[in-house]
Amino acid sequence: MTIIAPSILSADFMNLGSELKKFDGAKDLWIHLDIMDGHFVPNLTFGQTVLKNISKYTNHKLDAHFMVNNPQDYLNWFQGVGLHNFTFHWEAVTHHDSFVKEIKKSIPSVGVSLNPSTPIEVIPEYLFQEIDLVLIMSVNPGFGGQSFIEGTRDKIKKLKELKQRLNTEFEIQVDGGVSDKNAKDLIQDGATNLVAGSFVFKAENGNYLDQVEKLRG
Repeated sequence: MTIIAPSILSADFMNLGSELKKFDGAKDLWIHLDIMDGHFVPNLTFGQTVLKNISKYTNHKLDAHFMVNNPQDYLNWFQGVGLHNFTFHWEAVTHHDSFVKEIKKSIPSVGVSLNPSTPIEVIPEYLFQEIDLVLIMSVNPGFGGQSFIEGTRDKIKKLKELKQRLNTEFEIQVDGGVSDKNAKDLIQDGATNLVAGSFVFKAENGNYLDQVEKLRG
């Protein structure tokens, strides 16, 4: 089943505990955490203290997307908060393979994120045997509510072909402009993990689980 990863950047932070409780009982659901530093992207979001509190209110896997310069520093700061997945941006790191190995020492899953203009070919094939997730940004990182960039679908299709050829099992995650209008197509293209913020948290009926199931098609 496709994993859905609601991004809490769109949640009501004044009532974050009750917001997270609305996902109780859901299957194949991760809680997506957008960590921004005000440098790699213009915005600044939340830090270690907020993440520690989040883990008190949900049993779902915590999926952190670090839109930051020097993500190596954040690895030390965010240990011990219960992260399942640590995704860093390819564009922010120089020695990718050694950093992947370092993350693996303390966090179960490692992801690599690519900006819309970054081709998947920058990742050497041997590294696909080491990473657990590739995040395709389908909007420019740093701001919610952007429109989906259609050209990124070609990258998803290429990743699907690469997975089959290399016989690997990494997640293909898509983040940005995901809704029930394009989710089915993205899954057909090869996406196995969909991040959605506004579509889930801005539901008119307030039923987040209904929105999650709409994304699964």
